[in-house]
Amino acid sequence: MHEQTKELQDFASQVRRDIVRMVHAVQSGHPGGSLGCADYFTCLYKRILNHNPSDFKMDGIGEDLFFLSNGHISPVFYSVLARVGYFPVDELKTFRKLNSRLQGHPTTHEGLPGVRIASGSLGQGLSVAVGSALAKKLNNDKGLVYTLHGDGEIQEGQIWEAAMYAAGNKVDNIISTIDYNHKQIDGDIDDVLPLGDLRAKWEAFGWLVIEMNGHDMEDILSTMAEAKSLTGHGKPVMIIMKTEMGQGVDFMMGTHKWHGSPPNDDQLASALGQLKETLGDY
Repeated sequence: MHEQTKELQDFASQVRRDIVRMVHAVQSGHPGGSLGCADYFTCLYKRILNHNPSDFKMDGIGEDLFFLSNGHISPVFYSVLARVGYFPVDELKTFRKLNSRLQGHPTTHEGLPGVRIASGSLGQGLSVAVGSALAKKLNNDKGLVYTLHGDGEIQEGQIWEAAMYAAGNKVDNIISTIDYNHKQIDGDIDDVLPLGDLRAKWEAFGWLVIEMNGHDMEDILSTMAEAKSLTGHGKPVMIIMKTEMGQGVDFMMGTHKWHGSPPNDDQLASALGQLKETLGDY
């Protein structure tokens, strides 16, 4: 195994341990999608983003920006932000507790470094990101804007309004990703509201579309590099990322039931037994 790949996998394993421990501790939160996106967040914050954890500024001038639109997967977001240095890892103990900066859905009023928008309501992140991307273009800022969305989330109409706007206004400094795990809170996507041919839809809306395996570190890195090379050519870029909800914990995989359900004590022990501690638990 390539040394870089092993380092990223070890980091992601620790992030997954953080996720199940955080959700278990308060018996509240969303482990399924968080576990599924751990590899993406690891690559994004460890290798892809041009960002400065030690000197966070809300305006992000001269940096790449990331917006988490499906804010319920905050456990993975918080874990990675802490592990790369935005705030102390020990603060993960406060997840979802009263007066914590680590609310169930990311918020901005407590000033948590790394978080630029509140994303409790689904469907709004792409609009914010497109506006930020336009601001960068107006300011001749070469930084890129990245977003992540849930596949259930893109059933929201506001997503498609933003999609039309971005293509129509040639917002070509944005790279969006859809976590395509085919699961949402009430069941399989096809049983709740089928998305049809997702690639064809985004292409019809004027986006450049590529696909990647969200659990293959090398594929994530190479696909994100390809996405970056496609920016600046007059079209926004969409990545359809294929993942498994609950990835890394066998009893959480293949079902929507762990979208928003915490593990009990025995289930936590089982999960931690499957996930290697690599950076030290908080």
